[in-house]
Amino acid sequence: MSNWTDAIVGERMTVDREFNDRIRQSEFSNQEWGLIMTAVEFEIEDATDPEDARIVADTSKLPQIMPELDNISQQMGAMAGGGDPDGGSSGGVFGDLVSDIKDAILGGGGGGGSGGVDQQQLEAAERLTQEYADELQRHLESKGKFEQVRLAYQE
Repeated sequence: MSNWTDAIVGERMTVDREFNDRIRQSEFSNQEWGLIMTAVEFEIEDATDPEDARIVADTSKLPQIMPELDNISQQMGAMAGGGDPDGGSSGGVFGDLVSDIKDAILGGGGGGGSGGVDQQQLEAAERLTQEYADELQRHLESKGKFEQVRLAYQE
């Protein structure tokens, strides 16, 4: 099923640019949105039915990375303030962030687990990723490419 996603990389880049305004209006920063998108996969629901087929966001992995959104906010705040949130002089904010993200996605520590998940934030991320999926489908349809993508998904 990766063939269908490979075939729309350019279209996704266009939708990403167009969707930036929606991200700016949301509660998420660009960095947080980037993290959210690493945990989301897109599928075509009812792919065998040309009338009902639609792109949906599989958000089942979002709870694993949601605690990392707080870390991003804290680290971005620390960078804006010029210091480490713990008062140290850590120069590796981005290295720590990448490590924390990998841990969250791969299931290693990093504050993962659903115990620290903000339910409202999770629901907002789910809504926004589905809005993105809807926009992607509208874009593909406007370019006359959705039927081709739908058929490729079934292969």
